[in-house]
Amino acid sequence: MNPLKILKKTVIDSQLYVSLTGTLFAVFFMMEQNTFRYPTFFLIFITYFSGYLYTKYQKTKHFPVILILNVIAGAVCALLIIHNHNGIRLVKWLIIVVLGLLYNSFFLDTYIRKIPLLKVFYVGLVWALMNCWLSLPEFSIPIFMISFLFITALVLPFDIRDMKVDTVKTFPTLIGTQGTKYLAYLLVFLSTVIASCYLDTKGSLAFYLASLVTFIFIYFTENERKDSYFSLGVESCAALPFLFLLLMKYF
Repeated sequence: MNPLKILKKTVIDSQLYVSLTGTLFAVFFMMEQNTFRYPTFFLIFITYFSGYLYTKYQKTKHFPVILILNVIAGAVCALLIIHNHNGIRLVKWLIIVVLGLLYNSFFLDTYIRKIPLLKVFYVGLVWALMNCWLSLPEFSIPIFMISFLFITALVLPFDIRDMKVDTVKTFPTLIGTQGTKYLAYLLVFLSTVIASCYLDTKGSLAFYLASLVTFIFIYFTENERKDSYFSLGVESCAALPFLFLLLMKYF
């Protein structure tokens, strides 16, 4: 089998990759704030991974197995919080889990993904709460805004990818592909401005470099591009602030 197909099946289609990029985005802020802890790293990764598995497989024959895995993952997360954090962190985690269920659950008559134009902002909200609330001792408004704007911008290329198959109104169907790109540029720009004002020198520079790469991916986004451009390329942008910060810290 083609190595790229193996990579896609084992890493990308399994939801491991998006879970890792989301976790590394949170780690970027933890490192910048000097609050990094391995229990928090595993808590965030398991939460992302179980959530994305639930979303992808809930209407398939594999769902009973996924549901069991979700229960086990939930128990592991609860134990991680109880042994390494406190009751408040457990409440935060439970709220974020509920928000994830509201995004896309087949047992609800109307869930967030069905509401026109709301999806991109909702994904940005949940990722932002992971970064500024769950992973940090106190809620950080600047980190919330940086995360919310940046992740919302990253979701927009996926709307361009899905514009011909989406059953609800999205920004590409409302303002067109180019208008959606302009909106994404604006959101990334605003997040970079806030990052430059709030983060330390290395953190703001790392985020700036990540934003430049993100601009390039947005610019070349087209509906006709292969899925790997989005699921591997665009998805990687969330991990870039961490990777650039790591390079500056150790090289």
